[in-house]
Amino acid sequence: MPLVVIFDIDGTLVDTNYQHALAWYRAFRREGIVMPIWQIHRAIGIGSDRVVEMLAGEEVEAKLGETLRDAQGPLYKEMIDEVEPMQGAHALLRDLKRAGHPVILASSAEADEAEHYIELLDAREFVDGYTTSDDVRATKPEPDIVHAAIEKAGGGPAVMIGDSTWDCKAATRAELPSIGVLTGGFSEQELTEAGATVVFDSVEHLHDHLSATTLEETIRMS
Repeated sequence: MPLVVIFDIDGTLVDTNYQHALAWYRAFRREGIVMPIWQIHRAIGIGSDRVVEMLAGEEVEAKLGETLRDAQGPLYKEMIDEVEPMQGAHALLRDLKRAGHPVILASSAEADEAEHYIELLDAREFVDGYTTSDDVRATKPEPDIVHAAIEKAGGGPAVMIGDSTWDCKAATRAELPSIGVLTGGFSEQELTEAGATVVFDSVEHLHDHLSATTLEETIRMS
């Protein structure tokens, strides 16, 4: 069976990580909490239900967690029109699909956001399905989103492609190999230590690499 390819979306296929970080910064600041953006960046990619406690502790989560999450979403949506696809993302999705790989987008966002990104990537004919927040009980780094993506594909062997340590950790907990890309702002060492089998500069770099080899051989590079 061909490998199912599970793609993280934010920071991997579309350039969103810093908009998300800025939206969290503005949400915290509204509540009188000035949280350094570089610290916020370290949490981008983890489940949004975990961000507040990770950054500000249990007391702030208990007092303001829901308020901050409710604010962050609309603040991000104000910037969503600034989001652009990662260079090479469309071509990578196209060529993986042409090579016979089922392609699933793994997102814990709402369906309308996933649909927006699919349109932005001009990739509807290449995507076999996507997950949403309705498919996930426990967010990354727990493996729920990976299991849900495999189920959307109808089962089979799979690989996760993502930009954050949280993607790699979720894949590892699901006992799947993962491929990292540096476009989310995490280092090669961080991604490798989180479980990435191999790391590329970008999806474009991965696409160029796959022009001369297979996905299966790429995973065995480590």
